[in-house]
Amino acid sequence: MSSAIAKDLAPTGKLRASINLGNPILAQGTFDAPSGPTVDISREVAKRLGLEVEFLTFDAARKSFEAMNEGRADICYLAIEPVRAAEVAFTKPYVLIEGVFVVPVDSPIKTVEDVDQPGVRIGVNEGSAYHLYLSRTLKHATCVFGPTVSDGQDVMRELNLEAGAGVRGPVAAYVEQNPDVRLIPERFMVIEQAVGVKKGKAPETVKWLADLVEELKGTTFISDALARGGQDPTLAAPPS
Repeated sequence: MSSAIAKDLAPTGKLRASINLGNPILAQGTFDAPSGPTVDISREVAKRLGLEVEFLTFDAARKSFEAMNEGRADICYLAIEPVRAAEVAFTKPYVLIEGVFVVPVDSPIKTVEDVDQPGVRIGVNEGSAYHLYLSRTLKHATCVFGPTVSDGQDVMRELNLEAGAGVRGPVAAYVEQNPDVRLIPERFMVIEQAVGVKKGKAPETVKWLADLVEELKGTTFISDALARGGQDPTLAAPPS
């Protein structure tokens, strides 16, 4: 069974893992030497299947998604989103991350509800999970991208916007280092980070991967990987 799954999942004979270094909770290190939970999971998948692993590293989730969608990668690590789920078969989430807003310290915006108002421009990282979520849920505010791949808080500062969006850990760290901005404490979404493969893989392959993720979630594998990367181990999702 494992040989058939290996052949279906990694037809080149090597597991090509798409790693997004743009999310520091899930991946750290460098483009040539990545580390973090997604790297650890990739190595575990490859080990179970008797495969070598090759890491394709990117600085944004949309680029990681494109690599999977174009057949350059065999496995990816992305937030579950309807746009992506049309092309990718996801496991249940292995990490849960909160999406939050940051605003200038003197901003009248106090709550998540205050953000979605006419004239409010929100800096986002194009193609990120929180951008995709906001693009389909905002009624009045608008999303704005930076000229280069940037986190929402950086886009907010660079373009002098009313707000920025991002994931809680990096945004909270940014606020601590920049007294001219502040965090909106409440989350606006929960980002479900999952393992994915291109749709069209054999059902047995998808189930094997889903079962492996649940097995790892039933141990300290995910929380330990988060801790090694200097991240909050409580972000690990409970077994489904």
